[in-house]
Amino acid sequence: MFIATDRDDLHKIVILNPKGGSGKTTLATNIAGYYAMRGPVPMLVDCDPHGFSKRWLEKRPGYRPEVDGVAAFEETMENTGTVFVQTRPETEKVIIDLPAMVDHSELLDVTYGANNILIPVMPSEIDVYCLSRFVAELLLIAQIDRSDCQVAVVANRTRENNKSYKVLMRFLFSLRIPLITVLRDSQNYVQAAARGLCVYELPAHKTATDIAQLDLIVDWLDRWRTRQPEFTASQTFARRTPDPVIVSSRVQQVT
Repeated sequence: MFIATDRDDLHKIVILNPKGGSGKTTLATNIAGYYAMRGPVPMLVDCDPHGFSKRWLEKRPGYRPEVDGVAAFEETMENTGTVFVQTRPETEKVIIDLPAMVDHSELLDVTYGANNILIPVMPSEIDVYCLSRFVAELLLIAQIDRSDCQVAVVANRTRENNKSYKVLMRFLFSLRIPLITVLRDSQNYVQAAARGLCVYELPAHKTATDIAQLDLIVDWLDRWRTRQPEFTASQTFARRTPDPVIVSSRVQQVT
């Protein structure tokens, strides 16, 4: 799947890990919810056929700050695999929630034009092993330049004295990829997801620890600076496919 936007000045945040259950949608929806609260309206692109981000958008209450959403997996099922996303003029952030099992041959497409790439990982030796292989492919096959396109890892439900955590830290240190935060195993994420909310929108006295951890992700993302990609959106489509799918942003309403 190839996702391109209508503007080159957007902050494009890609969240991926080829292993299922790593927390991609949890990360994507909480980032989208935070930027909705801060404004202007962000765009959340759901590329996963399971549609978890789409369901989160459908549950989101109409009185909460808006999040535009595109179910990219529906738009490309019978087409070329290319989606052109149109955003509001005021939109600044585009968060892309990718599915598990992204083939190495697709890495260049799914990461093209990304300003930030976030990789969530679970605290197990097999997850760390899968991550090491995936990061190697990401750097070699997709030709991600760590000095240009920022890449970072977010650990989910782990502890700093965990053996797998120590293995992960050694691996990331060897590749000069930062681990920007460790998210605890918290029911706040489950409760927020069930209501179409982000953790920032839950009562503050229950979420102080989780918000402090999420703030580290936001602070890291906010260090991004606008850069012009090698190709403009129109040039990108001209060279990749003659018949792109055009998708307009749409705000999900709770009925």
